[in-house]
Amino acid sequence: MRLPATPSRALLTGVIAACCLTAIGNAQPQKPHEQATDSTPARAGESTKFPAPPAVEKTSVTQQTTHIGGQEIHYTATAGTLLLKKEDGKPKASMFFIAYSRDGTADPAKRPITFAYNGGPGSSSVWLHMGALGPRRVPLTDEGFPVPPPYPIVDNEYSALDFTDLVFIDPVTTGYSRNAPGVNPQQFHGLEGDLSSVAAFIQEYLSKYKRWSSPKFLAGESYGTTRSAGLSSYLLENDGIYLNGITLISSVLNFQTLDFEPGNDLPYILYLPSYTAAAWYHKKLPSNLGDLRKAVAESRHFAANEYTLALMKGNQLTPAERTSVAKQMARLTGLSEQYIQESNLRVPIFHFVKQLLRDQKRTIGRYDDRLEGIDRDAAGATSEYDPSYSSVLGAYTAAFNDYIRTELKWDSETPYEILTGKVRPWNYKEFENRYVDVAGRLRDAMSQNQHLHVLVANGYFDLATPFFATEYTFDHLGLDPKLDGNVSMMYCESGHMLYTKKACLQSLHQHMSELYKKALAQ
Repeated sequence: MRLPATPSRALLTGVIAACCLTAIGNAQPQKPHEQATDSTPARAGESTKFPAPPAVEKTSVTQQTTHIGGQEIHYTATAGTLLLKKEDGKPKASMFFIAYSRDGTADPAKRPITFAYNGGPGSSSVWLHMGALGPRRVPLTDEGFPVPPPYPIVDNEYSALDFTDLVFIDPVTTGYSRNAPGVNPQQFHGLEGDLSSVAAFIQEYLSKYKRWSSPKFLAGESYGTTRSAGLSSYLLENDGIYLNGITLISSVLNFQTLDFEPGNDLPYILYLPSYTAAAWYHKKLPSNLGDLRKAVAESRHFAANEYTLALMKGNQLTPAERTSVAKQMARLTGLSEQYIQESNLRVPIFHFVKQLLRDQKRTIGRYDDRLEGIDRDAAGATSEYDPSYSSVLGAYTAAFNDYIRTELKWDSETPYEILTGKVRPWNYKEFENRYVDVAGRLRDAMSQNQHLHVLVANGYFDLATPFFATEYTFDHLGLDPKLDGNVSMMYCESGHMLYTKKACLQSLHQHMSELYKKALAQ
């Protein structure tokens, strides 16, 4: 998840773990020398300039059982590293992974395989691994709220191992993945460098474990969805790897939809229905707005019509029109009409999470706005921390570090980087002076590979990657109508890590199962 910060353009280049980094291509322009490549000349003392543990391949293989849907499942768990190599055969990185393959399948080489990861950039894959897809998970309450330490691990009765083998990937500098000694890690810390290294890992894994004939899927969360969209075309064009399906959880493909900057009114429009959902949950809406879906539907309509027109008019908006819009916004957000007027009809996310419950001296979470926080200064403009980040960090950190050692029999003197800022600055050189947008790459992959199916999972209470912004992105994807049926959307009354709520985990499992059946039935 994203570390606490103040709302500014610099904020948009911070670290997020389970969530996306809403970085903008021109947020921190990169000089050409700042992105290292394989061709970067070696310099004297380079081996000490970029220290790292020895780059070696090793594995720990254990036989395990879990229970999925009431059935006992036997599987093989492999924790290990794969080396990425330069053209001269020398290692440039060691990438850590945890793979699960179901035992007793008729033809293991043809069983579906899914490569999964989180985002950040700077996050390991621990969240999807131990929260959603893996055979073991970290349980919170059924609603997805925090529990007191110590933190148990239980069988994941909704694990995707039910219908696919799984490979959880930690990008370089996250988890146990590291650059090789003497290799500049900056070459991996950027949109294109990240795609190149993760694609190289996938290709190497398919070869080493003889999985080229398997149906291939990706699953990513937040910036992991950015990575998945990029990989869909990168793998196709560079490696000839055609995917069967992709699961996008809490998506961001077009970063313009999330950047609250002067002159960019789009986020204010696209966040409004999520503000409505948050206000509905905290009982800040009038009763005549009805249930959650009715309230959200009205907010969608207002945002896409009167509100969009009002923001387009700018200073041409008449006082009467401004008052009318402010009244409707107050009705749909739970904020006062005066506050909305003072905000020039534009309330950025980091003000909203502080303002909604200010009268109760409470803040709400960005990643899951159902959760409440307590600030030292209730009069401040923005919250001091994100309670939805705090609710999961301790549980996942403790549970994973115990699990990897006791159940998977892997130990290392290298610390497991669950969430790290060491990948900063993240390089968006290809998008300098424009917003990062990889939606077109997904469209290209789906157009060239017309058997590619995509599931998009959304949380109503997610203020990091709002559902209306995702809908906007896919409505503007430019897919041929023939391919509309290749995209499906699911919604859940939860936050960014929607699977922390048990009912949403079950729903995600069901929708993913349907995606795989549809993709494999062709």
